[in-house]
Amino acid sequence: MATSLKSLSAHSSKNIQDISEKIFGIIVSEWNEDVTEALYSGAYQTLLENGAKKENIIRKNVPGSFELTLAAQWLAQEESIDAVICLGCVIQGETKHFDFICDAVAHGITNVALKYNKPVIFGVLTPNTQQQAMDRAGGKHGNKGDEAAITAVKMLGF
Repeated sequence: MATSLKSLSAHSSKNIQDISEKIFGIIVSEWNEDVTEALYSGAYQTLLENGAKKENIIRKNVPGSFELTLAAQWLAQEESIDAVICLGCVIQGETKHFDFICDAVAHGITNVALKYNKPVIFGVLTPNTQQQAMDRAGGKHGNKGDEAAITAVKMLGF
């Protein structure tokens, strides 16, 4: 979690196992694409830096963050996939739409992880503004994509 005192990209090396044979699914929301592409770049690079093979990283796109949950279920049900990383960005607007989407996605991703008993990682930004999103997608607060990827790696080492 990012705060003014800790970057999303900072992590310890505890619980980092050999992931060279692990297969990762990364699902990327196309909504707020400038943000989600930065999140994907962070996640992808972090996986490679920690030993994942390029051919073992599978990327799938979905239209928006709401669709992350069904796509996560489709990937998680594949026995060959070891962990799923969900990347999205829902920016606060003038209506309650933000609340409904964020709540549904958080619960949906949690339910998929529990149903398939494997890491399904919530890498979804829920900022108030576009600037806050960019600050957390490789800006001054690091990259939530980095955090999501290292979380998947660490959960595989649990």
